[in-house]
Formats: sequence, structure tokens, C-alpha cells
Amino acid sequence: MFNSSARTFRIVLLILYTLIGLGVFVGAVISPSFRSFAYAPLRELLLPKPQPIVLSLLYSTEKEAWLNEVIADFYATNPTVGGRPIQVELSKSGSREIYLSVLDGAQPDIISPASSLQISILQDLSASKFGAPLVEMKDTALCRPVVQTPLVVVAWKERAEVLWGENPNGQMWQHLHDAVIEPSGWDAYNHPEWGYIKYGQTSPLSSNSGFMAILLMTYNYFEKTSGLTAQDILSDTAYQQWFLEFQNSVPQFGESTGTYMRDIVAYGPSTYDIVAVYEATAIEQAANAVGRYGELRVYYPPATVMSDHPFCILKGAWVTPEKVEAAQLFTDYLLSEPAQQLALLSYGFRPVTPGIALDQSGSPFTQYAANGLKTDLPPSVEIPAGNVLDTLLEFWNRNVQR
Repeated sequence: MFNSSARTFRIVLLILYTLIGLGVFVGAVISPSFRSFAYAPLRELLLPKPQPIVLSLLYSTEKEAWLNEVIADFYATNPTVGGRPIQVELSKSGSREIYLSVLDGAQPDIISPASSLQISILQDLSASKFGAPLVEMKDTALCRPVVQTPLVVVAWKERAEVLWGENPNGQMWQHLHDAVIEPSGWDAYNHPEWGYIKYGQTSPLSSNSGFMAILLMTYNYFEKTSGLTAQDILSDTAYQQWFLEFQNSVPQFGESTGTYMRDIVAYGPSTYDIVAVYEATAIEQAANAVGRYGELRVYYPPATVMSDHPFCILKGAWVTPEKVEAAQLFTDYLLSEPAQQLALLSYGFRPVTPGIALDQSGSPFTQYAANGLKTDLPPSVEIPAGNVLDTLLEFWNRNVQR
């Protein structure tokens, strides 16, 4: 009798255990978020492994090293949405190629070009092509900068001081224009032994820093920081002459910002006297420049524009609500204090999250202050409408010899 009662009890327990397991399974099928509350052994035995939410990210290469490091840290937090893990698939591209590929039918979930200049263009062009924009700069729920760095001019101190003294005082682009078009080169500045004046920048068609450079010199020519129009670019013949003289004096347009900094450090003024690069790129090579060809200094244009690396979730039918939530969670992590501190201390980017000091211990802004790095920046120019930016690029493309 005792054995019969015990056997009956075990059968009842088995039935209950089975019913509970079936309940967990059904609950997980109906609501994946139930997984996280399920009893672990039952979950592992009875439930299929949850499929990840895969985010496709098309990004520019300037932030590649930081991004790879931060993604590993993000995965370590075991991020999930509705009980499903988040997986980020990376594809890198040039900033201009990012928006052109989207216009041609590519379907990434998130794009991150080097700056909001490309987002402004994509916003206008996608609205024209598809009837509604695939991205909107002002929609901060879907489009947020994650790190930033301004355009700077890096020059050998001895040569920069011949051109403009200690400070260019708002006339940097005019000084550079006059110098690079001077047929007698440095001889006009009493230094014939230096040869021709060599200014370098990237092609604005292939690199964001070159795009930023031509935008800043255009704004500077018109002596304004906002309100640039397509008519300014297309109708002012004096500007066109000035601009083309400047750009056609560049010996060779590079494809990569990093290449210019490596070359000016490796080969000295025999290759370049002055280059326009990102501040973060100058920081990256600062230690390598010490003791090579004299002092290499950073100079800030009279007005600046930020390479702000926006992370923008596209408004495409392929981007599901779960992907939007996962992408927002990922972007939140990129803006977290650990990720932003890493961007500053290891990669020379300026944080976009408030409260992180640029002059803290270990910061490159403290370490290289003597080389001209500044925590305070000149005023920023307004990012023009996409059609104005596209006009500037097209004017360059049609008229600059290369």
C-alpha cells in the first residue's frame, strides 16, 4: 500500500512537472519576454534558443577601432529586447557611399556616416526619390550623434608662423588661398629653400574631411556662418574663381584623412606643409610627430563644423519595431559614460554626453595642449540644407581638376 501511494505521488508530480513545462513553452511562444522569467532548467530543456535581433549597421571608418571595442563591451551586458539577444552586423563604407547606396536600394537598419552633412543630403534626396525622407536629422529618437571631432589645420609651426604669425585671426582660409596660388612659392615669403607651398586635403567626394574643408572655406569667403544657398555657389563668379584657384592648387586629393597625417609625420615638410584633417586624427599621430621635423601644431579655423558621427535608424519598412528598440538600446550604450570616456581617452574624440571633462587626467587635450589643442572651439557653422550641400559637391566635381 505504501509503495502504491508513493508511485501515485510520483505520477502526480510528473504530470504537474509536464504541465508546468508545457505552460512555460506555450508562454514563451505567445510572449518571448516570458523567457526571462522561466525556471532556468526548464527553459534550457524545453524552449528553443531565442533568435537574435540582428541589426545591420553601415558606418564610416573613422570610428572603427572605437566601435569594435565598444560593441564587445555592449555584448558583455547581455542586451536583449523581448527576451531576444541583440546582434550587430558591421559593414564599413565611405560617408558619401553610405547615402548613395541607400538611395540605390541598400537596406541597412542603421547608418552612421562621419557627419550630419551626409544625413542632410540623404534627407532631401530620399524625400525626392521615395516621397518621404528615410532619415530626419531633427528626430532625436531615431538620429543621434555619438562622438564628435572638428576639422583642424595641422602645420609645421615654423612655416605656419611665416604665413600668419601666432594666430591666423579669422583669415586662415584667405592666408592659405593666397599662399598656395603664389607662383613663386615660399620665395615670396623669403624662404626660397622651402620650395612650393604644399597644402593637402582629401577629396570631398570620397572623404568627409575634404567636404568639411570646402564647406568652411566657402562660408568664410562669404563672411557668414549660416544661410549658405545654392545661389551663392552658382551665381557668384568671384567666389567661383577664388574657390577653384584654391582647390586646383592642391597637388593630389587623398582618399583618406588618416593618410595625410601619417604622411606629414613620416615625410615632413618635403611632402606637406599644411593639411586639413580631423582633430582626432591629429591626436592619433601626435606622439609619432615628436622630434621628427620640428614642431607640428594644430590650428582651428575661424568657424568650425563637427564630424559628429550620427547614428540614424532608417525609416524603412524593413526596420521592425523590435529593431528600432534594439538600435535605440545600442545607441544608448554608445552614449554611456564608459563608452564616451573610452572615445576621449583612447581615440581623441570629443564626447557628446554632457559632464565628461576634456581636460581630465590622461586626456589628450591636456597632454598636447602645447601643440595647440584647445578645449574651447570657435563657433559652428550652420549645416545647410541637403540640396545646398549637394550643389557644392557637384560644383567641385564638375570644375576641380584632379
